[in-house]
Parts: sequence; structure tokens; C-alpha cells
Amino acid sequence: MQHYDVAIVGYGPAGATLAHLLGQGGLKVVVLERESAAYHLPRAVHFDAEVMRVFQWIGIAEEMQEKTHMHPGMRFVDPQRRLLLDWPRPQGEGPQGWRANYRFHQPDLEELLREHMPRREGVTIRTRCDVFLVEDKGDKVELRFEDMSCGRVERVSAQFVVGCDGARSLVRRFIESGMEDYGFHERWLVVDVILNHDKPELGDYSIQYCRPERPATYVRVPGRRRRWEITVKPEEDANEITRPERVWELLSDWISPVEATLERTAVYAFHSLVAEDWRKGRLLLAGDACHQTPPFMGQGMCAGIRDVANLYWKLALICKGQVSGEAAEQLIDSYESERKPNAREYIRTAVRLGGLINTAGTKEALRAAFPTSGGSARMESIAPPLGAGIGMGAKAGRLFGQPRMTDGTLMDAVYRHQFVVVAEAGLAEGLQLPEGVGLVTPDNSNAAEHLVRLGARATVLRPDRHTLGSADTREELEALLALVLPNPTETQQSEMV
Repeated sequence: MQHYDVAIVGYGPAGATLAHLLGQGGLKVVVLERESAAYHLPRAVHFDAEVMRVFQWIGIAEEMQEKTHMHPGMRFVDPQRRLLLDWPRPQGEGPQGWRANYRFHQPDLEELLREHMPRREGVTIRTRCDVFLVEDKGDKVELRFEDMSCGRVERVSAQFVVGCDGARSLVRRFIESGMEDYGFHERWLVVDVILNHDKPELGDYSIQYCRPERPATYVRVPGRRRRWEITVKPEEDANEITRPERVWELLSDWISPVEATLERTAVYAFHSLVAEDWRKGRLLLAGDACHQTPPFMGQGMCAGIRDVANLYWKLALICKGQVSGEAAEQLIDSYESERKPNAREYIRTAVRLGGLINTAGTKEALRAAFPTSGGSARMESIAPPLGAGIGMGAKAGRLFGQPRMTDGTLMDAVYRHQFVVVAEAGLAEGLQLPEGVGLVTPDNSNAAEHLVRLGARATVLRPDRHTLGSADTREELEALLALVLPNPTETQQSEMV
């Protein structure tokens, strides 16, 4: 029976990204996936700059960017197509070093994630392997699975198991977690089409059609792909509404059968759920296994990538023995305590948006739901801080931007998976840094604008680029440095690939 540091159940975007990150940390990892190949049809269609920054760490960002389409934002319109709510997205490079948002075709991402996996020498991928038993033995976890290519039952063991195995997670069943329910449960028809010819009048904006009789969403996807999501009424049959003639009838306000080809039609049940327990012993959950959101913010896949970005370096430190005992328990417990409030806030906001779409709210209702200082109904993207965990002070757990160094290089390409001090030059002068900790100041980067955005003279960044806290004095900065852990990678100057 082979033993691994981490066994990942599920090879979707979250599981594959986690495997890349753990592989970069030098861990021995096995990924067990039931299917023989990645799903070839569209699913997720949006990710943001925070997620692209993670893709930067694993070396696929530039290639992925070439496969995306610009996303100017989202508009909510009433039955007469009058604008109710505007949610613009800034263009150009933002604080994370990338555009704020991207439209993409999920099979393109999964192909890149899998093409680059052979670079991770410590990562073993096993497809057509159906896990059916997960046993926490206290000092390790044993998994049994069927190799469906030959019908043989096999076993492996690992220090930790991470369930990235979707909404019907097997690992969640072994954790025996209940679910927090935020009240949104609806069926929507998802239709993906490929245009026969360009149809520019459809536009680049995502449009939420707030129509009481049949709310709908239009999404611009790369190339000639387009998506509509349309409410399915309680009395309607899922099989009947997915018949091509019925689908074209529902799309008739926008497009006709002579203009496009149906690529996929499916009825999905959208939920708003968060697992009560993300960890039990050596078992952990990530992605849809521990949270499910309505699609109105495009944050489903993003939340899973955020999960593994929070988790990978903590697992690396524990598996390599750099953190042990009670400190290891506190570190791994911080995964749920930090990530759950962030995921919960995105889901609650998506539920509020869903309520507006379904009720075709008036401008007054929209302003009440999303007030701004000017009293308008203009919405801005949210970036909730992490929950209580590692760090100190009110500004711990904030996502920090990615300074660009004076030679044009992005910070994360210089300080890879490391703790980093970002500080005003005067405050950092003569500072004794722990081994392996990077230093970024306005003298060697555009760090000043990032510190202004945080509202502090200095901060210490974790490997996942959230803050340990903020500092305005030398004493406060030294107190933050006392919280720094070892770096999760063995060789900091090795090429990030």
C-alpha cells in the first residue's frame, strides 16, 4: 500500500490546482478521479483576478489569458429592458496584477491544468478510480478504491485527504457534516450555444433579465459561445423543457435556430449551502464539496480555488514537519475558520441578487438592497476578508495586491510561496527578517499604492497573499514578524513552473 502526504479525491479545477500547489511544495500527492477524462462541455464561465493570480503561481496564467474574453460587467434590466442596476468591471491591470474578471470556457482551463501536471514530479494522477471507503486511522488515512479499468480494488494511505469531489461529495459523507442552508433552491435551464456567425447586438455585458414571469441571464463566453440561464417553473418537467424545440422557443427573444447550434441544454438545481464541518481529523473538504452558490456572481469555481490557495501551504508545512503538535492543529483548523465566512458572504450576496432577479425589483428596492453613498443602484465587487485565524489586528486576513517591481516583474514571480514584508522604506530600514522572508518597499516597487489601499505603513503577507495584519510602527511590524512560519517550499529560487 503506497503512502502519500496528501490524497485528493476529485480532479476538477479545485483538485487539480491543489495538486499543482502541493507539488510545487515538494509533497508526494495522489489524485483519485472517477472519470477517465475532463468533462468536455461548458460549465463554469467566469473567474476573477484573485483566481488568475493563483494560476500565475502554478504557471498557466499567460496561456489561460489567451483563451479568455474581456468581461466589461453585468447589467440588470426590467421587462422593458430598462437599466435597473449596473455592475461594471474595471478593465486593464488591477491591484492583483491581472484584469479584474475573465470569461472562459472551462474545458480550456482543465486542459491546461492537466497538460502542465507532468511537471509536478511528486504528483500521481489516477483516473477511472472510484473511491468508496475513507478511514481515518488517527496517524494516517486509508482509502479504498476500484480501478475501473480492470475491476481491481486497491488501497492507498495519506497523511491527509482532501475531498474536492463536488456537491455530492463522498468525503463529506465520511466527515458526516450537515449543511447550513441560506434559502435559495431553484431549477434553472442552462443553454450553451455556438453562433453560426457573429451577432454583436447580443453584446459583451452579462445581462440579468428581471422578468417576473421568467427571469433569465445572458452570458458572453469566448469565441462564438454564448450562454443563457432561464428559470424553470415548479410545475415544468425537466425533460420537456430541454427538448430542442422548447429551448428555441425560450430563446426566441434573443436568437433563432438558423443563427446558432445548441451545444448543451441541462436543468440544474441551484442551491445556497455551506457545510457545517470542513474538517474531521485528517479529512478536509474544498470547493463544491463544502459550499454551493447560486450562479449570479460567477463565484462557484472561484470559491474552490480560494479554498485550495488557503489550504496548500498549511498542509505543506504540516506534512513536512515544519509545524507540529498543537501548532499544527491550530494551523489546519484555521482553514475552515478563515475560509467559511468569506465563502458565506459571497453566497449571501448571490442570494440577494437572485431575489432581485426573481422579483424584478424597482429602482427603489435595488437602492435599498445595494445602497451607495450617492444613493444610486450601482453595484461594486466585494472582497470579504478572511474569518478569524492566523494573524493579529483588525486588518488581518485582507487580500493584498501584487506590487510590480521596478524591473516590471510581478512580486509573486520574485517571492514564490513565501512570506513577504511590504513596508515603507523608512520603517523597513535595518529590519531583521526571518530566513526566507522577502522584502518589498516603494524603493523597489509600486508598493506605496498598495499600502495606501490597505491603510497602513506596513504589512506581512502570507504565502496565499492575505495579510497577517498591519503595522504603523516598528514595534507593530516586529510583532507581526514573530508570527511568521517557515516557507512551504524547499527551494525558494527554483523556477516556478
